[in-house]
Amino acid sequence: MNSVKTILTHPGGAHKDDFLACCLLLATSPAPIVRRDPTEGELDDPSFCVVDIGGRHEPHLMNFDHHQLPRDHKPTCSVSLVLQWLGVYNDAKRFCEWLEPTEWFDCRGPVKTADWLGVDREVLNKLNSPIDVTVLRRFAYSEFLGPGDIIWELMKMIGEDLLNYIRSLRERLEYLMTSCEIWEIDAVSKIVVLPKAEHMPSEPSLGMGRFVEMNNLCDQVIALVYPDRRGDGYALSRYNDCSKLDFSRLECEGDVLFCHTQGFLAKTSTTSHRRLIELIHLASV
Repeated sequence: MNSVKTILTHPGGAHKDDFLACCLLLATSPAPIVRRDPTEGELDDPSFCVVDIGGRHEPHLMNFDHHQLPRDHKPTCSVSLVLQWLGVYNDAKRFCEWLEPTEWFDCRGPVKTADWLGVDREVLNKLNSPIDVTVLRRFAYSEFLGPGDIIWELMKMIGEDLLNYIRSLRERLEYLMTSCEIWEIDAVSKIVVLPKAEHMPSEPSLGMGRFVEMNNLCDQVIALVYPDRRGDGYALSRYNDCSKLDFSRLECEGDVLFCHTQGFLAKTSTTSHRRLIELIHLASV
């Protein structure tokens, strides 16, 4: 990967797919980005990484274009191809909710994407922010970007953070699969508990929602219980804002340190499993 000397992508307007594909490549091969058409010689030279242009998908030659794919091919864009090459596409599809809409938007356009999402076309415009507009616009205006350029450095950070997120979440889920416990509260309700351990992650709750999804427990789990990162006890939070629980009902309990007024979170000093279950029952609506 570090043998890449130049990343080539098309000039003119930029989209999220080619932008993010270049971000990921910068995280593994921090080479200058040149926005122009490639030559045939460059397409045959793996030291030139060609993204979203060139009409060829040849990962061994570092060519990542999708425009030559058949019209009826499942939505696949340049960021899809780079994620596949990095070996993290399946995890990205599972962990990054933005990926599939990005594929659809780039391959099918806004109208069909809105239909696929089941929303009005105008909703897609409401999801844009000045961040999206400015970053893509400045990228589109650039003919050359290299180390030290603000956009290049930002893109490298985006790529690094994205790859780190996907890979670390996979590692975290593997940890949760061996560490989490599922407690039955009644005949239809369960809670997922991450017990305290000697070496705890800095964000104990990270990935627990994904754990529930992966174990097909979404219709049964009402709460997540995990070590309080600011104290010695536990935090209790509603799963998917479950209406069966209102943790503000615990405000008068002596071992409850904090209750959110909206009822979705509480923190307790107790480490007793029996007491944790009692608190869940007391919070039941």
